[in-house]
Amino acid sequence: MSSEPVSADRPTPRAAVLSIAAYVPGKSKAAAGVKLHKLSSNETPLGASPKAIEAFQKVGASLELYPDGAANGLREAIGKTYGLDPERIVCGNGSDDLLHLLAEAYIGEGDEGLYPQYGFLVYPIAIKTAGGTPVVAPETNLTVDVDALIAAVTARTKLVFLANPGNPTGTYIPFDEVRRLAAGLPKHVLLVLDSAYAEYVRRNDYEAGIELVSTSDNVVMCRTFSKIHGLAGLRIGWMYGPAHVVDAVNRIRGPFNVNAAALAAGVAAIEDKAHAQAAADHNEVWLPKVTAALEGLGLTVAPSVANFVLIGFPDRDGKRAPDADAFLQSRGVVVRRMEAYGLANSLRMTIGSQEANEAAIAALTDFLKG
Repeated sequence: MSSEPVSADRPTPRAAVLSIAAYVPGKSKAAAGVKLHKLSSNETPLGASPKAIEAFQKVGASLELYPDGAANGLREAIGKTYGLDPERIVCGNGSDDLLHLLAEAYIGEGDEGLYPQYGFLVYPIAIKTAGGTPVVAPETNLTVDVDALIAAVTARTKLVFLANPGNPTGTYIPFDEVRRLAAGLPKHVLLVLDSAYAEYVRRNDYEAGIELVSTSDNVVMCRTFSKIHGLAGLRIGWMYGPAHVVDAVNRIRGPFNVNAAALAAGVAAIEDKAHAQAAADHNEVWLPKVTAALEGLGLTVAPSVANFVLIGFPDRDGKRAPDADAFLQSRGVVVRRMEAYGLANSLRMTIGSQEANEAAIAALTDFLKG
């Protein structure tokens, strides 16, 4: 965040822009001379579908052409996969793009945007960018508290962001709680369900939000191709919402906000159900294994249903999260520090390949013994 004084001798951003703490991505480098295991960004260890890679490569022969600005093929493929009306789908340059567009469409100066205590850091950025004021509702045991969210709503609230499962916690709330939240919001408040990790959840009481969106005028669901589909490098997100919300977002989004390679790869990825299932199956095996191993070391692990775990460390000298992070990096294991979320003594670790998971567990074992 800039601390430079305002100058009349050059253009000056709005005060709200200068109050934004820029989003810092997960690290992607380890110590020199050791093999890198990047477990900082919740990427799938299986990579992208070979069919998506092939579709991506074919686009290289026609890079002079603009992409389909309406993303018709991708919206139709998404609609076919989930049984949705493509006219109620908008695609974006990652789901972050759509979160910003929703905030810009519904939040203005003097308005408030609400989100849970450990909500995705893009939420306050999007709210401030739109000119609004971020409002945070406390969580209980690293889990969204619906009553706290409802209690935080004011006459100025225009939008509520809810990640389910949450990031960085990995915890979730059952769908009856999501419905209770929706029912408790004023009709003019837009509820944005961020379901970026929905494909990983294996709980009978979980739903991503499709049915609720289908029967509501003030609920939107956002999804991404960055996680289970392995297309983080191409930046593809999509939202499903009421027709009037779709209309508003389409009025302000960029005319070619999804590039041609992403559109082609996205269609191939979502049609390759076997590849996505393999990624989900891998996570279903390794999430409990990693959790049990870390808890066996005396660490605390939030009950995650996503493809990552939030790890809490002992509160004693030399065994805190920053010390563990430095030790892990020396072994080539890169995870995500959590100071920006107010969780200074925690690290977030992606469920990676068998080799990466075992390397992380071995490094933490040695760290705690030292």
